[in-house]
Amino acid sequence: MPQQTAPSSDAPRYVVGVDLGGTNIVVGVMPEDGSREIAMRSQPTRADLGADVVVDRICQMVEDAITIARAETGATREQFVGVGVGAPGPLDRGRGVVLIAPNLGWRDLPLRALIMDRVGLAATLDNDANCATLGEWWTGAARGARNVVGITIGTGIGGGLILDGRLYHGSSDMAGEIGHMTIDSNGRRCNCGNYGCLEAYASGPAIAERAREAINADEPSVLSSLVGGKLERITAQTVYEASEKGDPLAREVVRDTARFLGAGIANLLNTFNPDCVVIAGGVTQAGDALFEPLNAEVRRRAFRPVVEACRIVPGILPGSAGVVGAVATFLQQNQ
Repeated sequence: MPQQTAPSSDAPRYVVGVDLGGTNIVVGVMPEDGSREIAMRSQPTRADLGADVVVDRICQMVEDAITIARAETGATREQFVGVGVGAPGPLDRGRGVVLIAPNLGWRDLPLRALIMDRVGLAATLDNDANCATLGEWWTGAARGARNVVGITIGTGIGGGLILDGRLYHGSSDMAGEIGHMTIDSNGRRCNCGNYGCLEAYASGPAIAERAREAINADEPSVLSSLVGGKLERITAQTVYEASEKGDPLAREVVRDTARFLGAGIANLLNTFNPDCVVIAGGVTQAGDALFEPLNAEVRRRAFRPVVEACRIVPGILPGSAGVVGAVATFLQQNQ
């Protein structure tokens, strides 16, 4: 497993990291000491075009990243030792298969083998939220922590667990599915088929949907004017922008999101007693408007000793935590 300090090498080796999300694919290169990020690029995932198109796009982005990194570093192709891939789960890491990815519409896709065959490099596969958590632990906001809970909020909500300094996968690679903890047993239907999942309330699309529902219930808001009256264009980002402008409806949506997240995080604190919870994704753009009520909800629900032992922080690797962690998981699995 990569350490939080690593020696440099006279002939550095490089790893390509891939962060596959429901909305975007991010690819970049890092030397194995984790000292810098090179050739970071992002493209829309376009899962609606099918798995073959997405895999083609990933492989082309990997090749492009290698080309750019070689030009920048002078490295040879042989110095690129592999590709670490973070993908939505559940996964079978041993076989390199994406078992179910609801936001991509995938089932039983042998993603690792497809990438290895097309780019001619060794590859590893891990959960995208595990990768983001490991990335923030290796070089980001959770650096120096021993027990970490990571939460990634985007198209869905993922999670990762680092216990006693090691990424924890569980008995069947399913540990850390934080987005699918039930916070309301009779609540909203989630894409996973369950009801009342945290993801159904606090993911990016869920935040936008709750705002649209409030507007359709005739609650006044500037949100409609921000999207030219086309409510389908409202995104979580639109809600954050309206909240910053002082819009009461948007502020209430952000406060409710904080309460939902706070309830989930309180459960995690009581269960794992971490010393750091790191939250990554677009929701962190809401700033204090999110984190102040979130921390208040955690204090209200969790035991005082676990609250006092833990810091809850936004990620500091926006756009790259998943790539950094994918590199780290490749190094971990190939030591």
